[in-house]
Amino acid sequence: MHADLAELTAQVQRVIVGQDRVIRSVLTCLLAGGHGLLEGVPGLGKTLLIRTLARAVHLDFARIQFTPDLMPADIVGTSVLLQSEGDSSGKTSLQYQPGPIFANIVLADEINRATPKTQSALLEAMAEGTVTAGAQTRKLPDPFLVLATQNPLEMEGTYPLPEAQLDRFLFKVHVEFPGEDELIAILDRTTGLDAASVKPVLDGRRIGQMRELVRAIPVTDSVTRYVVRVLRATHPDDGRAPEMVKRYVRFGGSPRGAQAMLLGARIRCTFDGRMTPSIEDVRAVAGEALRHRVILNFEGEAEGISIDDCIAKVLAAVPADK
Repeated sequence: MHADLAELTAQVQRVIVGQDRVIRSVLTCLLAGGHGLLEGVPGLGKTLLIRTLARAVHLDFARIQFTPDLMPADIVGTSVLLQSEGDSSGKTSLQYQPGPIFANIVLADEINRATPKTQSALLEAMAEGTVTAGAQTRKLPDPFLVLATQNPLEMEGTYPLPEAQLDRFLFKVHVEFPGEDELIAILDRTTGLDAASVKPVLDGRRIGQMRELVRAIPVTDSVTRYVVRVLRATHPDDGRAPEMVKRYVRFGGSPRGAQAMLLGARIRCTFDGRMTPSIEDVRAVAGEALRHRVILNFEGEAEGISIDDCIAKVLAAVPADK
């Protein structure tokens, strides 16, 4: 599995310069069977990264551009009244036309630009892997992965995702601005004649096998207990919670946050060719697993407190050995 991951990563890196942490996080979502939310200013390659991943695997891909006038039926599909060809009797029938959600990898571009009603069309798909339309529930392809993007700066005309939907994302990944050397490499790749090509290296069957292998990776009791202690310390009423959490946090992470940390740690050790995750693996993925699940109170919002800073305080306060 380590060799397959390395080959898939190498294919994505043929197009994407730098952003190794982001690439790992997106691949972690793919292997964990979770969904990913990528947040960053425009032009950092979020959409290109997801398109490149889709080209590097033998899976169906669909892109949905979220806009304020997008309707739920534009995502999940709708029933259309059709007349049979060559039928002169005028008989018609309702036929369901699947929407773009029926793909293995779905790019939900600028997801916070759609209205809450349209955003909610993804809830059942992300949580259950099914779509209910026309009084019938239909199963989505397997594997199924939603990778959503949003711009953190331009808030006018946007609709923040509700907490219940944010909790459906395994990771929330911050896409940082590239450094000087990375910018030079980007310019070399994108303004010259040579365009990088990507070839598919994994299919759905192999990805399904890798998902099973991930969940079979043994985890020590000490690592599991550390995950639980970190999660509990994000709650202001917990005894281990640091003062910053007690003062500025309204709600801590949900149990899905603990699941995300443990799955992320398992996959991180696989990237490095190790047989079992360590506490350091948990610490490395805790930010992406918890930053969209910890909710600030009014005072925290008013003072502009960073949730990442709260999580850093939690990791510093929770001991590894007890």
